[in-house]
Amino acid sequence: MIGQHYTTGTAGGAHFAFTDRWGGVSAAPYEELNLGGAVGDDADTVRTNRELAAKSLGLDPARVVWMNQVHGRDVAEVDGPCGEGPAAEVDGIVTARRGLALAVLTADCVPVLLADPVAGVVAAAHAGRPGMVAGVVPAAVEAMARLGADPARIVARTGPAVCGRCYEVPEAMRTAVAAVEPAAFAETGWGTPAVDVAAGVHAQLERLGVRDRERSQVCTMESEDHFSYRREGTTGRLAGYVWLD
Repeated sequence: MIGQHYTTGTAGGAHFAFTDRWGGVSAAPYEELNLGGAVGDDADTVRTNRELAAKSLGLDPARVVWMNQVHGRDVAEVDGPCGEGPAAEVDGIVTARRGLALAVLTADCVPVLLADPVAGVVAAAHAGRPGMVAGVVPAAVEAMARLGADPARIVARTGPAVCGRCYEVPEAMRTAVAAVEPAAFAETGWGTPAVDVAAGVHAQLERLGVRDRERSQVCTMESEDHFSYRREGTTGRLAGYVWLD
């Protein structure tokens, strides 16, 4: 049985889902529902996990689009899965194709799901510290706007990610990040420099005019129900999904 999902929907037919680590078939150290295909897990096992997760959400696994994430700001417009070919090396994908689910993989970074149900446009973005600083979320909103989305109508959901109380960084790094996005300036629970990537993402969305926003309160580093690269090193990947009816 697939683990607990953090799922919301809107009257306009937009759906958002974030997985936890339970309910799959991966063995340690990827147990159980590892959805990442580039972390050392068995490829057939990952394929099975992706099928289980999609079906548990009522999705056709063949209609889910994945990315090869590289911590940049590039966003690709897609109208279908890449088939047997390699996934695009981007950190954001956008589509105007209803019924096509977009997926983003994380294990501490912020999964960002966006939808304008009126325009029929959705996007998924992978916002780690480098991507947030580079502007992958504004790039995703801009890509949506080119397809007819209005930021005032966009619904934004960010999923489980390492929180600012746990994401310790060197002082120089915090200073550099805050120079780009002041809202990301943070301090750990033990008083050392930190970065709050989710706070930075939401500040960017607010400036873009995206008002309907929700942030998961789950910290991946604190939660044993979620994968955390900073806590575990070799580990699996969670997924966020967004789609329109």
